[in-house]
Amino acid sequence: MNDMFDTVLVANRGEIARRVIRTLRRLGIRSVAVYSDADASAPHVREADVAVRIGPAPAAQSYLDVGAVVAAAVETGAQAVHPGYGFLSENVAFARSCAAAGIVFIGPGERALEVMGDKIRAKEHVADHGVPTVPGFSAAGMTDADIVASADATGYPLLVKPSAGGGGKGMQVVRSAAELPDALSTARRVSAAAFGDDTLLLERLIERPRHIEVQVLADAHGQIIHLGERECTLQRRHQKVVEEAPSPVVDATTRARLGAAACAAAASVDYRGAGTVEFLVAAERPDEFFFIEMNTRLQVEHPVTELVTGVDLVEQQLRIAAGEPLRLAQGDVRLDGHAIEARVYAEAPERGFLPATGEVLSWRAAEGVRTDGAVETGSAVTADYDPMIAKVIAHAPDRATALQQLDAALAETVVLGVDTNIGFLRSLLADDGVRGGDMDTGLIERLPAYAAPAPSAAALAAAAAAATAAGDNAVSRRATPMSASGTGSLGEKPRSGQGGGGGGAGHASALWLTASGWRAGAPAVPVSTAFETGDGSIVLGEATEPGPIVAAGARRERARTVGRALADGVAVAISDDGILWVHADGVTTALRPLTRRQAAERRRAARERGAAASDPELRAPMPGAVVAVHVADGAPVAAGDRIATIEAMKMEHPVTAPHAGIVRIDVAVGDQVRRDQVLAHVKEND
Repeated sequence: MNDMFDTVLVANRGEIARRVIRTLRRLGIRSVAVYSDADASAPHVREADVAVRIGPAPAAQSYLDVGAVVAAAVETGAQAVHPGYGFLSENVAFARSCAAAGIVFIGPGERALEVMGDKIRAKEHVADHGVPTVPGFSAAGMTDADIVASADATGYPLLVKPSAGGGGKGMQVVRSAAELPDALSTARRVSAAAFGDDTLLLERLIERPRHIEVQVLADAHGQIIHLGERECTLQRRHQKVVEEAPSPVVDATTRARLGAAACAAAASVDYRGAGTVEFLVAAERPDEFFFIEMNTRLQVEHPVTELVTGVDLVEQQLRIAAGEPLRLAQGDVRLDGHAIEARVYAEAPERGFLPATGEVLSWRAAEGVRTDGAVETGSAVTADYDPMIAKVIAHAPDRATALQQLDAALAETVVLGVDTNIGFLRSLLADDGVRGGDMDTGLIERLPAYAAPAPSAAALAAAAAAATAAGDNAVSRRATPMSASGTGSLGEKPRSGQGGGGGGAGHASALWLTASGWRAGAPAVPVSTAFETGDGSIVLGEATEPGPIVAAGARRERARTVGRALADGVAVAISDDGILWVHADGVTTALRPLTRRQAAERRRAARERGAAASDPELRAPMPGAVVAVHVADGAPVAAGDRIATIEAMKMEHPVTAPHAGIVRIDVAVGDQVRRDQVLAHVKEND
């Protein structure tokens, strides 16, 4: 292998870049990372042997810049480029540019990229090779009237999706002709923005489907094998959340049929490398399946296949790209036990899964399972890229044990400083349908709205101790407790000159905040500290003795942190804005310390809001770009009407009218807005 490639450039970022670099290091191959300005201090940059800057934060000017990536490969002497997934991994122009520069593209040939990169062409192509497909039609070159007529002929419900891309972006479910115009508009807009192509494909929606995909490997010598299937049914808005291998409903006979169909699809385009063929399987008839698409790259969920087969898929990609024949035959493939993966996203499930940003004040992966992480303590999560920050994968002899191990691992995973979906993932794994394997792609959408669990007594006690310590530290520096911060190594207290001083609050305000129980000439007594949770609730924590300042972020000093466990399974971090992040009993909670006066004001405001009409101000749910304004300034609107749409982290978020009235628009398409910025006002009708 070393004689074939001695240097490989990884044209990606985050956890997939780190994962590829691990295999390169194991094989003794020199690794080259590329990075944008936003990722200058990212883990994958430090872990590679060489790192090259390729542009500013926006992906279009860095990770999607073909010229910059190829130039980095040439500059560093890379003989091959591994594209990971996403970004340029399925870009035929990138593959051609690599070839023109004499660099091996670790992926399939141009024909496979061209055919399988277009859903419409791919579907027509594989149908001609005996692979079953879902009824539907291409909207290429059709007027909206033509589309309506064809949709009526195909029958509702329909799934409208971009032809040029994947990942669920732009997909819209249409159940009647009345819903079709808006769905077409949204799908075209997202497709054009994400893929530079607004061509659409409409297919019959298979009700209660399961999403099953098959991993294939094909070499340049005509050998094609499959490594079994993965169940990817648990999705939200067409984005996979939990994946497993093998599927709990696929038997040996169906597995063989699925594998044969997947290999036929790959053979039809002379496939080379690792690829995935995706199918829809009817929930009521798991032996009936339909081709969806072929992903001509590694998949996010590839670890579950690696764990049950013992095959390093990245190594196989490298060997195939180097011209080696497959060392595995179909008969050599054995499935050992069960593996389940959960994707950890930086998002707030209790706020409608809005993507979250911020500094990771503390990161700790669980022991005994595989964790592919994109972040570490001190990492910054921005709105520039996909919100997935880690994958946690459990492998056990059977499915029930794998589920238990994954839940335990998620409970042990610590991410402080940024909202994540870990709590939601644990509630999902506890669902009866998931545990029983009775799933379909709509299961998550049918679940009740997620509510974050209340902080436990241990969490509140730890928060109270940390708040007390932070306040005492603030007193010693004559700084306001809400701005107190420090830096250092694990378990250290802030050293002189390293705090975020400022303020001028002095002793009185600090003691008012902490209520430490200190009395002249008397021992401390238990006191309560008030906190505000993310949903606005007021809770009380009690601590007798001040605890250490267990963590304090300092973005100005490259996000160095202090971290320490207070007790078994309990950890606390303090952000620059004074928020206390507590992990206890498998739950992470963000708490804002309040003075007594602040707590009283919050309670009074909550009562007043409950008695008042809905807020006339429409605010941005998260930082992002205004991609659409749906009504004219001064127009009458009804409650629930869409007013504007915000796009961030590859997702669109509609902002709707809280009540009927006259709208005043405060933003325009293209504006960049911050979280909670006012977008519009709706004045109620007299």
